[in-house]
Amino acid sequence: MKKPILALAALALIGAPALARDRRDNRDGNGNANPSAVVTAEVAFAQLAQAKGQWTAFRATATKDAVMFVPQMAYAQGFLAGKPDPAAAVKWQPHQVWSSCDGSLAVTRGAWQRADGSTGYFTTVWQRQKNLSYKWVLDQAETLPMPLDGPEMIAAKVADCPAGYRPERAAKPKDFKGSLLPLDLAHRSGVSLDGTLGWDVTVMPDGARRFVVTMTSDGKPVTVQDLQVEAPPK
Repeated sequence: MKKPILALAALALIGAPALARDRRDNRDGNGNANPSAVVTAEVAFAQLAQAKGQWTAFRATATKDAVMFVPQMAYAQGFLAGKPDPAAAVKWQPHQVWSSCDGSLAVTRGAWQRADGSTGYFTTVWQRQKNLSYKWVLDQAETLPMPLDGPEMIAAKVADCPAGYRPERAAKPKDFKGSLLPLDLAHRSGVSLDGTLGWDVTVMPDGARRFVVTMTSDGKPVTVQDLQVEAPPK
């Protein structure tokens, strides 16, 4: 388990492998899936961390209500406000991406490396904004005893579309404009506008958590990630 302040520090991408396209991965634009755009956002996030600083990049690419784990769940913008960037930013590379049919929500997973030699994995939830850019709404990471091998191509999966789905009638994304409510430290979840991709995280009082991602496949919800993170050492 990483130290609390590092539980979100997942990432930097240099020389990313090409995207392995799912047969439905050529959709793009408003109301359509576009995993390539999500990977591009992840790459830009990682590059910004190297160019401008780790926490600067996290603040710039997160929504107002994005959450991270330190190890308890916290609003990222509040936790990172004024936090100085470390001398060496963490590096990371996406290995997989899952997208809803309408592209309103996506999840990336990959590997990270720190200057001290520690390595691990990360998972980021991306939400499409009103201007069709992507910002992250949840970021979590954990150390691993051995580094993850990078794939030759980034695997991309797109959820099945709902029956009768028509992109031109898809719900339009809206940027978060409300006031932040008191955060439920034990639970948080989200779902795409079309209901085909969802995530759910449960956090125990000791900081242990479970993160699950489901997507529609063959007409039913299928679990594509079920990650359990142990509590940090006391």
